[in-house]
Amino acid sequence: MPFRAVNPATEEIIGSFPAHSASEIDARLASAERAFDQWRRAPLAGRALHLRRCAELLEAELPVIAQLMTSEMGKTFASAKGEVAKCASLLRYYAEHAPAMLESQAIATSGSQSGVRYEPLGVVLAVMPWNYPLWQVVRVLAPNLMAGNVVVVKHAPNVPGCARAIEELFVRSGFPQGCVVNLFAELDDVARVVGDDRVAAVTLTGSERAGRTIGALAGRHLKKCVLELGGSDAFIVGHGADLDDTVESAVSARLQNNGQSCIAAKRFIVVEPLAEMFIERFSDAMATVPTGDPMDPATELGPLATRSQLDLLDEQVRSSIGAGAVVRTGARPVGGPGYYYAATVLTDVAPDSRAAREELFGPVAVVHVVADVAAAIELANASCFGLGASIWSRDEAEIRSAIVGINGGMVFANALVASMAELPFGGVKNSGFGRELGVDGAREFTNVKSFFVA
Repeated sequence: MPFRAVNPATEEIIGSFPAHSASEIDARLASAERAFDQWRRAPLAGRALHLRRCAELLEAELPVIAQLMTSEMGKTFASAKGEVAKCASLLRYYAEHAPAMLESQAIATSGSQSGVRYEPLGVVLAVMPWNYPLWQVVRVLAPNLMAGNVVVVKHAPNVPGCARAIEELFVRSGFPQGCVVNLFAELDDVARVVGDDRVAAVTLTGSERAGRTIGALAGRHLKKCVLELGGSDAFIVGHGADLDDTVESAVSARLQNNGQSCIAAKRFIVVEPLAEMFIERFSDAMATVPTGDPMDPATELGPLATRSQLDLLDEQVRSSIGAGAVVRTGARPVGGPGYYYAATVLTDVAPDSRAAREELFGPVAVVHVVADVAAAIELANASCFGLGASIWSRDEAEIRSAIVGINGGMVFANALVASMAELPFGGVKNSGFGRELGVDGAREFTNVKSFFVA
């Protein structure tokens, strides 16, 4: 079947590409294998030069690439432009800092020389999502290309134009043919690619279900795997919170990328003395957020990416309301063409309801009220997910208790949880394992080779 792009704001078909045949997939894997044999020998300075050239192309073509993302998955044009700029910054960061991250480390032993080397593994298969069509891929490509690996990208089927544009972008940046390869592969083909001897490692960003499937396949073939899966991030409002800043940040935290982000805040856990005021002001702000055409500069909330995503979110909300959740605002699809869902706030959510147990991938916030920050941390940890969390407070003791006590891959204080070039990104529990970005991400798909000279 073809890979088809549908504009989620208008429901118009804007592009269609045929799936690669088995022979085409084989040829592309062969191209990646040949490229690795060449690329692994390229000096780090040469690799960095190509990354910088890629950053320059991104900046020169920023509006065009941003509009492509907006048209294929519905993120606001302002958000898309920010994503392109962030990718250019990431490429420059790894061009500058990866050589130090990947240089051999001397370790004192009884030998005359000893230490570790960080050597590339080979062809990395990246199974990528649709919500950040450029950023998710670039944050895999930058560290891996600097490490000497090459990457085969299986992108989400609803953003085929972005998938093809990324491959072309890296070829135009001077990378040898095969260093970045796009696969329009069906699900059955992905399983075969994971098992192919030419593929050395696999990384996936996606749903918990997809992670279980890819993780099992990688394990069956004894291949290194990184899984960045779903999240139900807690946004803790402590006694020491500045409510003006906190409410404004709460809206941004829930509605970033139209609510379709693994690190978007989804569970708002508020200490009791501030709860009534927070819920009232948060609900009012969510109810009045400008919603509409994602190309309009005034729009802050655009459509969901697909019809199936809209239907799933509505089903989760309606089920939770049936289980006793109270609607403070929203809780309905917005009529007209496009996959729009109203910004929503739910309270009194039952612990066994879908809104409490599942990731809500859209503009729906769940607010819980607790006695204190200790209870908030306990509730934050009472989830099958463990990606990120944030605490909002001016009290250093509350901040410290959250950083130490929350069982997650990332904890931010008085800031939205974000992926940053300098810090490792990833989670625990059902949010996956392994790390992207930072020193840990730069070395994730390398052979950490020990050496010893007597």
